[in-house]
Amino acid sequence: MTPAFDLCGALRRIRRVADLSQRELAAAAELSSSAVAHAEAGSRDLPVGALARAAAVAGLRIALLDGAGDEVGGMRPEAVRDRGGRRFPAHLDTMLSEERAWRWDHRPRLRRPTYTFDRRSEWDDPRSRETGRPDDHLVPQPGDAPEERARARADAARRRREAELERRRAAGELPTVAPFACSCPPACDELDDWSARPVHAEHCPCRCDVG
Repeated sequence: MTPAFDLCGALRRIRRVADLSQRELAAAAELSSSAVAHAEAGSRDLPVGALARAAAVAGLRIALLDGAGDEVGGMRPEAVRDRGGRRFPAHLDTMLSEERAWRWDHRPRLRRPTYTFDRRSEWDDPRSRETGRPDDHLVPQPGDAPEERARARADAARRRREAELERRRAAGELPTVAPFACSCPPACDELDDWSARPVHAEHCPCRCDVG
């Protein structure tokens, strides 16, 4: 069981380290003398911000400790946010929206956000709250947006196709033909898995494999 925080003992330790009276500590930490006196006597609480200022006077700081006594840092301030610029609730697990793309299948006209989250069910194994979960929320990275990831996939697919064509030409598997410029849009690469004849998006102006 986690022991209760001893505010009285903490304040006395702060004053001991700083070698200050209650009145002197109150002045240095921008508190009233009565606030320090009541908190040290255990008759009134002290806001954590005020306690942090008092600790700083003595060159100390407030920290979170786990059951083993190791310090646990706060969540990263630069973590991903929603479209409104708000942080996601700390207890949820953030992820790229592409990892849950099916959530937008029935709303094709709705612009997909870059990030989404998973909400744990009450039926989940309680142990999953302690194991197998990321320590923090994602941090934004270049290329996270769905549109950017789609372009990256299209570019990668195009490079794979060009490499395969070059390999087949080098192996003599293809007839020598005059070079041409393919004008297929990225949507074609999104549809094509390269397992058979090329797949073209509707209204593709190229149809480079027709002939």
